[in-house]
Amino acid sequence: MGCHQILLRLLCFLFFLHSSSLPFASPLCPPDQHDALLLFKNSFVLDLMASANCDWYGPVVSYPKTNSWNKSVDCCSWDGVTCDSVTGNVVSLDLACSRLRGPLHSNSSLFLLRHLQNLNLFGNDFAGSRISPNLGAFAGLTHLNLSSSCFTGTVPREIPCLSKLVSLDLSVNYVDTAYSSSSLRLENPIFTMLVQNLTTLRKLVLDEVDMSMVSPKSFANLSSSLTYLSASYCSLGGVLFLDTVFRLPSLTHLDLSANDDMSRTLPTSNWTGPLKYLSLSYTNFSGEIPDSIGNMESLIVLELSGCGFTGHIPSSMWNLKQLQILYLDWNNFSGVVEFENFTNFKYLRELGVSHELNLIYDAPKYTFPKLEVLWLSSCNLTKFPYFLSSLKRLTHLDLSFNRISGEIPPSSTSNFRAYNNNFTGEIPSLICQLSSLQFLNFFNNSLSGNIPSCLGNITNLEILKLSNNKLQGPLPRSLVKCVKLLSLFLDHNEFSDIFPHWLEAPQLLRLDLQSNKFNGYINLTAFGLSFLALELLVISNNNFTGRLPTELFSNTSLAVIDLSNNKFGGPIPLPSPVTSYYSIANNKITGKIPSLICNATKLEIIDLSNNSLTGSLPRCLTTFSTDLSVLNLRMNYLKGTIPHSFSSRSSLMTLDLSRNLFEGTLPRSLVKCKKLEVLDLGDNRIQDTFPRWLGTLPELKVLVLKSNNLKDLVDIPMGAHLFPKLHILDLSNNNFSGPLPANLITNLKGMMTVENGQDKSLYMTRSFGSASYENSVTVTMKGLEIELVKILTFLTIIDLSHNSFQGDIPEVIGHLHSLVGLNLSRNHLTGFIPPTPGNLTNLGWLDLSSNKLRGAIPRNLGDLASLGYLNLSKNQLTGRIPQDKQLGTFPSDSFNENPGLCGAPLPNACRSDAQSHPPASSSTSDRKGHESWFEQKTVWLGYASGIVIGISIAYIAFEIEKPKWLMRGVRMLERRAAEWTEKPKRKAIKFHGQ
Repeated sequence: MGCHQILLRLLCFLFFLHSSSLPFASPLCPPDQHDALLLFKNSFVLDLMASANCDWYGPVVSYPKTNSWNKSVDCCSWDGVTCDSVTGNVVSLDLACSRLRGPLHSNSSLFLLRHLQNLNLFGNDFAGSRISPNLGAFAGLTHLNLSSSCFTGTVPREIPCLSKLVSLDLSVNYVDTAYSSSSLRLENPIFTMLVQNLTTLRKLVLDEVDMSMVSPKSFANLSSSLTYLSASYCSLGGVLFLDTVFRLPSLTHLDLSANDDMSRTLPTSNWTGPLKYLSLSYTNFSGEIPDSIGNMESLIVLELSGCGFTGHIPSSMWNLKQLQILYLDWNNFSGVVEFENFTNFKYLRELGVSHELNLIYDAPKYTFPKLEVLWLSSCNLTKFPYFLSSLKRLTHLDLSFNRISGEIPPSSTSNFRAYNNNFTGEIPSLICQLSSLQFLNFFNNSLSGNIPSCLGNITNLEILKLSNNKLQGPLPRSLVKCVKLLSLFLDHNEFSDIFPHWLEAPQLLRLDLQSNKFNGYINLTAFGLSFLALELLVISNNNFTGRLPTELFSNTSLAVIDLSNNKFGGPIPLPSPVTSYYSIANNKITGKIPSLICNATKLEIIDLSNNSLTGSLPRCLTTFSTDLSVLNLRMNYLKGTIPHSFSSRSSLMTLDLSRNLFEGTLPRSLVKCKKLEVLDLGDNRIQDTFPRWLGTLPELKVLVLKSNNLKDLVDIPMGAHLFPKLHILDLSNNNFSGPLPANLITNLKGMMTVENGQDKSLYMTRSFGSASYENSVTVTMKGLEIELVKILTFLTIIDLSHNSFQGDIPEVIGHLHSLVGLNLSRNHLTGFIPPTPGNLTNLGWLDLSSNKLRGAIPRNLGDLASLGYLNLSKNQLTGRIPQDKQLGTFPSDSFNENPGLCGAPLPNACRSDAQSHPPASSSTSDRKGHESWFEQKTVWLGYASGIVIGISIAYIAFEIEKPKWLMRGVRMLERRAAEWTEKPKRKAIKFHGQ
């Protein structure tokens, strides 16, 4: 064979090899599947925020994969699409984090791709769509990932029919707004089918799927091939027998954390499997950790935070040489643990322990060559553990909730939390050298002085929280260099500066400057243009001034706006369409309430109180949102009638229209507001009768109708079941007549026992994300108006004073055992004081003055140890004032103008006394009518941590000695409050950016 023939054959062979690798040699994507994919692409819009979770949590970076889908190109070459090498059918579609937004309908062209084996839609936004039953058409599906894509509804029964599934991920699917959320649900029959049918399943991820109806017993039937099971935050309850799960021969990853109602003790055997990851944090597991845990030599991650474990840490745990992550914090362990024991874990990267362990850490240095995260929260530390300076790789350090005092020591971490300690002095300038620092949290210490001017050198700073200290002076202008700032919390300090218009932080989400001494004019218009990402703006309780433009917030992203307690003027600035919390209370805002405010349909809290607003109440305010929970327009000059248009779909919990000029009748449509807890219509000009129809509201706790023109009988039928939770009732200064409403008092079940089913929280506070709304109410004590800026949930008061009630005091009052205040003064009551008030052991004040009561003072009133104020003056009482116990401690003012009374503290002795004194003349003029609200002195109750109530009243302002009754009342309320303020356990929260 000639050389030219050999060369020719070689060239032919090379051509064959080349031609076999050309694109057209591969099978093409079938046209119907090509078209189906294009239809699928065009059914969605691309939105960067649709895949925000991907960019925030990582590690996948979002980008629009479907941008590469071109109809002129074979679909097998498109990004995210994989075809079978023989048939060309689309067998894999990976659109994870592709920024898709829009509903995924059941008739989507996606379901025409019948040959799919792998479908990954992770990290998109399918707008609350339900998982389609048509997924059952993918009979050959082996991998299905629908996580973090905003699916809701129930998991369809077709999912357990995908018998070839090897991996199934339905986790983190919910639609969450500022006022509601909806999760994906997995019901017990479907889960039972799933564990029985999917016999080849190796990975099952159900985190944050609602499994509250699933029985833990179903876990016993899980596939023996399962290697990965994660079901955290699933609302699982009941008893889980972990030993059945531990028997799974291939299981290496088990996460059941944050299922608060799941309980059981740990098994004492079967701790010999291949498990590498075990998390039971924030479940209700309890008992001791068995010694057999030491047999789990493959464990890399062990998380047992926030459970109820007791006893000693078993010594066998120190044998787990492979541990990299260990969290034992917030349990009830006992005994002493040498910190040096943790050095056995040479690979340890994260460690969390807290107060239940008596840690000994006196050694000067410990060897943790890989430790990056250390939680020593609530360990009763009184000094800074200086061995921490030897941990060269430490990036996250939490020393919060200790008692560490002195100055802040240097640290090399990028996330330093030391809030709730006793650090004093200035923030050291050495901290500015930590160029990698991202999170700095010294909330609630005693730091003073100025913020170091070099703080802006920490250009990576994202979270700066210095709230609740004593910091002062101007803000360092160097912060302008912290362009990565996401959150800036400087509230509750003593900063005296102008508003930081100069701040340049384009990513700033949260700014809180409340309760400082900031002052001067704010150009919020310019500020809003600079911070388009801002979601929270709280600048309340300062001295800011300026006229607020109406359109100030209309184009912002602000969900929380709080400008209250400043000196802003001008008309009401309209909130943003996305605003949920809006407060401009206690300013100098004028004009009418514009009906355009109703365009902000996401509003949940509106507080426009204590301004100078005029005009009528827009009708739309009672109907524009089904999510509005607080409407507070107190202390303005609003007039007209209250709209009669409240809806049965209303979520209203607080309605305060007090201290205005409203007329007409009470709106009967209020009876539709089934969630209403606080209703205050006091100090208006309403003309009506007693609204017993309000008694059907199941949650009503505070009803204030004082100082109106209400009249006639307070008539409640015998046997009616009304006002079941009411614990503050104020009908004072009206024109009610007839007998005291005994049938109404009989209905007040919420006042009859100390444990009356009220909330376990101390105050009636409406929590709202990072903001909160404090319900308040004004009560009258000894003619003084005292505004409770927070309503204590145990505070039970009845005020029926300044009316025309007649007859006897009903004995049924003695059944209201939790009653704290009772005022029946200035009526026309006759008869005797019944002995039953002596049963009210929690009574703090009692005012029966200015009536026509007769007879002797019941001796058992002296048994009321909590009684701090008593007024029986201006009646027709007779006989000796009982001298024993509590009654002998009250001043003469409590008994004046009862001509038939005698004995101390009155100057006129009783006839039987050996020595008599002529009665002293005492004349106390009646109060001249009812003063309007703006003529009366308002008295504020102040609140501080540890001391629930401190009263600061006009006596202090005028340098008059505080009356004994008031101080007794303070001590009584403090004792009552102390029973409610037992500090609860706080669960540790891992570092996730804040």
